[in-house]
Amino acid sequence: MIDLASDTVTRPTPEMLSAMMQAQTGDDVFRLDPTVNQLEERAADMFGMEASLFCVSGTMTNQIGISLHTHPGAEVICHRLAHIYVYEGGGIMVNSGASVKLVGSDDGMMTADEVSKAINPDDIHFPVSRMVAIENTSNKGGGSCHDFAELEAIGAVAQQHHLALHLDGARLFNALVAREDTPAQYGGLFDTISVCLSKGLGCPVGSLLLGNRDMIREARRIRKRLGGGWRQAGFLAAAGIYALDHHIDRLQEDHDKASLLARCLNSQDWVESVLPVETNIVIARLASPQYSAALVAALQQQHIRISDLGQGQIRLVTHLDVSMEEIAEVCDRLADWRPV
Repeated sequence: MIDLASDTVTRPTPEMLSAMMQAQTGDDVFRLDPTVNQLEERAADMFGMEASLFCVSGTMTNQIGISLHTHPGAEVICHRLAHIYVYEGGGIMVNSGASVKLVGSDDGMMTADEVSKAINPDDIHFPVSRMVAIENTSNKGGGSCHDFAELEAIGAVAQQHHLALHLDGARLFNALVAREDTPAQYGGLFDTISVCLSKGLGCPVGSLLLGNRDMIREARRIRKRLGGGWRQAGFLAAAGIYALDHHIDRLQEDHDKASLLARCLNSQDWVESVLPVETNIVIARLASPQYSAALVAALQQQHIRISDLGQGQIRLVTHLDVSMEEIAEVCDRLADWRPV
């Protein structure tokens, strides 16, 4: 199976598995797992932040971050396509009792002007604006990346209005490679950052929440309350350390594969449009809403898996488990397909 449904389907490389099997472990709830401690320190140093917390998923790190910055009756400003709003099971409301103010257009990007206009006045009729959450790259925006100057402008608005600034960086390393930004730039701007290890970096499990020491101390309490306390998690943390050492620079290969798929789709007469490709996600709108299910089924029969987003949209995500030769094969199958 050539699996382009998501970059979450990656499996550990033999070298990563070897690192995992050699890991020293302990009970992380008691802060006694040396490999988890090493991963958390390594990530914090990379971003120039004081501390980090290893968690089971990006959803958990995002939800902990939201809980840190809000309270019941508060409001989170985010993009209308944001993962924290669309794909996290209503967690903003369930876990934090907060409401949401949605901004943004189809590209997944937010602007400082949009954020400024979304901030509620000091009026008892409205929720209290408490935080701005940004997703970079934007999943439903086709892997699009924020320009760092715009992020700085959003940060200035947030600081002016005393709002916390959180980053859902599920695919942040893809953005860093594409835009040639540095982790330290982001660490100096955001109050909290969530980064996934289990997507483009190829780890089997795990995400990190970064912030200052006080925030991460409280985040550890919230993680425990959510049932996220690890025991011998060093085996998984070792995969994260290996990924940070070996799997960041290679992300450009995934971006090149996605660009090839985008060119192929753009050349098909049954494709209406393809979102601009900056990283490893390709989202195409087909000429008819009925085409997407038919195409997904036809490719499945040829042992190629992609995602049907509904309403005539498909998504293909490249990653380290799909070679350039396999991408070429997918392009051949796409060129051969014709709607019935």
